[in-house]
Amino acid sequence: MSILITALLLGLMGSFHCLGMCGPIAFILPVDRNNNAKMSLQTLLYHLGRMTAYALIGFIFGYVGKGISLVGFQQKVSLILGIVMVVLAFVPASKVLRLKPLAGWNKFVYFVKNSLSNYLQKRSTLGFYVIGFFNGLLPCGLVYIALVGAMATGDPVMGALYMAIFGLGTTPMMTLAIYLGNFVSVKIRNKINKLIPYAVVLVGMLFILRGLNLGIKYLSPSDKMLNTDSKMIKMKSKQMHSKIEKIIYK
Repeated sequence: MSILITALLLGLMGSFHCLGMCGPIAFILPVDRNNNAKMSLQTLLYHLGRMTAYALIGFIFGYVGKGISLVGFQQKVSLILGIVMVVLAFVPASKVLRLKPLAGWNKFVYFVKNSLSNYLQKRSTLGFYVIGFFNGLLPCGLVYIALVGAMATGDPVMGALYMAIFGLGTTPMMTLAIYLGNFVSVKIRNKINKLIPYAVVLVGMLFILRGLNLGIKYLSPSDKMLNTDSKMIKMKSKQMHSKIEKIIYK
């Protein structure tokens, strides 16, 4: 559970960075400002779209993390990725954004930006969800760092949940951006952005602590604790699946 708290921390602290990167999209979001109920729905759909995109890529990276987490080495993966996160905190965002993890990355980014531009001109209710989804796929240094955390979970579902919670952490600030526009001056935002690397280091240190296998429940669990928790989760999952089957086939 402590690992998910790091996702919320990253989202909350990084939301000022989001205000600079994705704020312009939020400012021009074609919401209906004459109808509060409709505007609230449109804003909600926009956020759900962003979190869906984050969860999707979090699922993929969680699956990658599962693949590299050999039996008995889960903690070491957390330790290594925690160190990577701390190192990335001191790398300028411009350099992080230059990372091109996949072949054809530029074409993909062009497709996302073009699709986003097209849907911003539409006012359909579903369009706000799609805008949020494409917004969540835009290159972002902070998202890349959060994905390191999703990978460290070593589980696709947990990776998806990690990124969804990260997106949830950015929601308050992005909502204010939609309703109030550019309400934070560039000077103040720059000062707050200087604190973000410290938040990233804190999260990285928590992952490192988690990987040190100190036997501290939630904070630095031992392999034995992880295996026990894993068995309990599987058992509860089977019990829940059995109850659902009984309800369906009753």
